[in-house]
Amino acid sequence: DDDPTPAQTEGPYFTADSPERADLREAGMAGTTLVVAGRVLHTDCRPVAAAILDFWHCDDAGAYDNAGYRLRGHHFSDADGRWQLTTIVPGSYPGRTRHIHVRVQAPDGPLLTTQLYFPDEPGNASDGIYDEALVMAMADGADGSRTGTFDFVVAT
Repeated sequence: DDDPTPAQTEGPYFTADSPERADLREAGMAGTTLVVAGRVLHTDCRPVAAAILDFWHCDDAGAYDNAGYRLRGHHFSDADGRWQLTTIVPGSYPGRTRHIHVRVQAPDGPLLTTQLYFPDEPGNASDGIYDEALVMAMADGADGSRTGTFDFVVAT
């Protein structure tokens, strides 16, 4: 058995009805490519198929798009609970370390709102809501991109 992923604040920048897409990048967007992947699992480690995952984060300069859906989107886990997001490494802004917001919900399950963090960020120590349990495992790609992994464990 596994403990559920810790919940965290949604923050002030959530926008409902994001487009369904697994690639948040747009033409001409600055930033380092980031691919994050993982699984959605029940607390008994069974995969959760068709879980909705809704992601949003700031751009590489630390600004959120609060008028549209730039760097926002949702998609669903596959039959094995797997998901993958392609985006850019978000910037940081005053008072917060680098992070990605996410809402995860199994079919007919409760909503989990949380955030994902990057290891070894200078801002981690001073961010009041940073949680080490939400740090992604990271690797650098040969092409300058970055990859991260994180499995969400949800109560059903």
